[in-house]
Amino acid sequence: MAKSAEVKLAIFGRAGVGKSALVVRFLTKRFIWEYDPTLESTYRHQANIDDEVVSMEILDTAGQEDTIQKEGHVRWGEGFVLVYDITDRGSFEEVLPLKNLLDEVKKPKNVTLILVGNKADLDHSRQVSTEEGEKLATELACAFYECSACTGEGNIMEAFYELCREVRRRKMVQGKTRRRSSTTHVKQAINKMLTKISS
Repeated sequence: MAKSAEVKLAIFGRAGVGKSALVVRFLTKRFIWEYDPTLESTYRHQANIDDEVVSMEILDTAGQEDTIQKEGHVRWGEGFVLVYDITDRGSFEEVLPLKNLLDEVKKPKNVTLILVGNKADLDHSRQVSTEEGEKLATELACAFYECSACTGEGNIMEAFYELCREVRRRKMVQGKTRRRSSTTHVKQAINKMLTKISS
């Protein structure tokens, strides 16, 4: 049995945007009406993505953390889901500061993330247009999904899978660069020894 690939995902967004509901919908295909919005939970989930078994660890943040806690979550995570509520403009406006925090903590690495506009079933109360979400995603250079944890509309599973794929791609690229640099070190060391011997 091949060892599964491991991916650590963290979900960010202000309290009340439906982060927990999204995670639970992804994991169980169900919607939970009531839960404690101040709780932080970690879930484990295995999925077969593109014929590879991927073990996800998903951190559902409470959305009320102080900066130090938030930075700890960012350091831990490899891929990020930034969630806003399409009926709450304030939650949309918090996305950019969040992305800046991710960049700050993760630099010089590029941050792997997706943007999710939740509560798409509440179109009649919409405060953020789909176009605005798409525009922000373009600025953040990430994929954008509009969905509803309540009804399951929008491709929630695909959103999580795409983030996992992206994290895996980045890891492979970094792994290759790392291997290349260590081979270069070995070559340099051998050359130094050879130079010493011949001198």
